[in-house]
Amino acid sequence: MARLLLVDDDPAMLFALKELAESSKHEVVLAPSGAEALALLDGVDAVVTDYAMPAMDGVQLLKSIRDRDESLPVILLTAHGSERIAVRAMKAGAYEYVTKPFDIEEMGLVLERALEARALRVQNRRLSAEKALGKSIIADSAPMRRLLDAVSRIAPRDITVLIGGQTGTGKELIAALVHAQSRRASGPLVRFNCAAIPGDLAEAELFGHARGAFTGATQARPGFFGEAHGGTLVLDEVGELSLTVQAKLLRALQEGEIQPVGTGRVEKVDVRAIAITNRDLAADARAGRFREDLYYRLAVVELMVPPLGERREDIPTLAAEFARRYGHRFGMEGVRLSPELIGALGRADWPGNVRQLENAVARMVAMSGGGDIRPDAFVPANTQGPATEGALATEGALTWKEQLDAFERGLIAEALSSADGNQSEAARQLGMSRSSLIDRLKKYGLNSSAE
Repeated sequence: MARLLLVDDDPAMLFALKELAESSKHEVVLAPSGAEALALLDGVDAVVTDYAMPAMDGVQLLKSIRDRDESLPVILLTAHGSERIAVRAMKAGAYEYVTKPFDIEEMGLVLERALEARALRVQNRRLSAEKALGKSIIADSAPMRRLLDAVSRIAPRDITVLIGGQTGTGKELIAALVHAQSRRASGPLVRFNCAAIPGDLAEAELFGHARGAFTGATQARPGFFGEAHGGTLVLDEVGELSLTVQAKLLRALQEGEIQPVGTGRVEKVDVRAIAITNRDLAADARAGRFREDLYYRLAVVELMVPPLGERREDIPTLAAEFARRYGHRFGMEGVRLSPELIGALGRADWPGNVRQLENAVARMVAMSGGGDIRPDAFVPANTQGPATEGALATEGALTWKEQLDAFERGLIAEALSSADGNQSEAARQLGMSRSSLIDRLKKYGLNSSAE
């Protein structure tokens, strides 16, 4: 199902277009003017607009849309005999024009072709993103497709980005994706955890320091800004910085200058900043807990990573990918989540978001004997008693013993594979007796050729 924006100042025409779109099971957004249409572009897959509208005509609207997203297909409706206008529209970048009164079947075909073209562009962007990042990106849901579309548009533009969202949603992945698709991709990507460094040391860590600048400064350091020169600096949990450091961060971003602690000199830096937060920085700024001028400097473009509850279409693919990944890590090739288990995961609540889902799947894979994993392996979080807010994000994480067992199982499986199933040879590689190996094979449900 696609999302169509229909624009016309004639209510009767809007109704006719709406009926046509909904008959093909598409979601419809209506706008009676060009100005209102521009406020509704988020998440739209195609636009159908009339040419003759007051204040802003269809071609003017088309140009404004292409300034924001040149890949979004726009279909222009023109009156019969307006070939001159149609030519002007095509030169301005319209996907197609249709004369009124239009044939329903013809209009339907034009819409479907436009949506197919849009889907292909989105897919190409996703493949390009995966290639740039070096890992797969799960984006079956509309909210994630819209987010990746926004990333692909803003990444090449050297502007500051603020990424918000709940804990465990994958904000760090989106930050890495912005860098990977930017003109700075060949430069360094440096991450600074603002919450992990005490306030009095954050300045020295960010901007560098001279030897002896403070107790424990046994040698000079360039700082995270210096390390990120020519690349991207990710400021994780930026809301945790003290107001004093915030003021110096603002100067660094505005002027491109830093002053390492204890040096008395100013240095030029070329850094793109991406800030990450799970807090409402706008509310913090209004309350005086965060500098308002820094908030606006960081939020030139603001991206919001949706919680897993708003992207449930991604859960089956995410779960299958995690099962494959951890099966490989634990030496358990061929691990599969049964359709019934996938359904249970899709219906469950995930307050800890993608991180919680990943941990839950990792636990089930580690505790399984391989092959198909059934629904009884999954214990929903809401059946495990009350949990604190901090515990929600790590619900389902493996205990140390489980991690050690999974690691040992993987080593044994790898040794068996290397030895072509020969237990004596595998035991020799592992530095253990054959009897100890056989005990572990029984423990982990591994099979090999007996001798």
